[in-house]
Amino acid sequence: MIRSMTGYGRAEVVRSGRKITAEIKSLNHRYLEVTVRFPSALSAMELDIRRKVSERFVRGRVEVTIRVNGETDPENGNLRVNWPAVLGYRRMLDEIREKLALEGPVTLEMIASFRDAFTREDDADTWSEAGEAVSEVVEKAVTSALEMRDREGEILYRDLKARLELLVGWLDAIAAKGPVLVLEYQKRLSERVRELAGGVITDEARLVQEVAILAEKTDITEEIVRFRGHMDQFREMLAAGEAVGRKIDFLIQEMNREVNTIGSKSGDSEIARQVIEIKTELAKIREQVQNIE
Repeated sequence: MIRSMTGYGRAEVVRSGRKITAEIKSLNHRYLEVTVRFPSALSAMELDIRRKVSERFVRGRVEVTIRVNGETDPENGNLRVNWPAVLGYRRMLDEIREKLALEGPVTLEMIASFRDAFTREDDADTWSEAGEAVSEVVEKAVTSALEMRDREGEILYRDLKARLELLVGWLDAIAAKGPVLVLEYQKRLSERVRELAGGVITDEARLVQEVAILAEKTDITEEIVRFRGHMDQFREMLAAGEAVGRKIDFLIQEMNREVNTIGSKSGDSEIARQVIEIKTELAKIREQVQNIE
């Protein structure tokens, strides 16, 4: 069964007092493009996250967002004073002030300007313990997103099958009129030649042969057969259970080519109307196919 490229998945786990949430959104894209947003403390896991996603998705733009404790990034979490560093900076600033005979005291703003004057409670060692939980929540979110893509794929499958049946009906109507169209063309052409020749035909066999050759150019049997073959391939691809979006897109181009030839060769107003119906439906089908993985 085909799978849509549109999907959404969300999962969360709680570990060591932290709630870790993963959200995955997937949209249409020609190839697979994975973007990941996560707390900087988890940056070491980026390659692992990308690998997990790439193993399960074939096409689409997949956006992965990981949040911890409900925040996009815990960099603004609990801070602690790095007292050894703060006291050291204070001593050094006092020494500089005395040695250079500078006026004014050492202020809080001066000490706070040093980046390592503060440390975070959630340091790298603590965050490294979250690796297993992150892998788990990403896996759950991926599964959830794929389930939605499968459901969307079922909807696309039913819609495309119904549209193919419409094409079958219009093509059958064209096929039924095709042989009659050739005979009518032969008759009109023969009558026209006789009219131009004043009713005097010296080589009747040659006339019949030439009329048959010209009439053959209006025969659309070959195009109809190829179009039916393309529809059979379409049905097989829909039921293949793999990523076939690009293959079906190419197949639709071939179907458009065949129906254009049918319209140009037939020269019949009724067939022209059926051709327009088929081309209109193919445009709708192609739009839907853009959603298939």
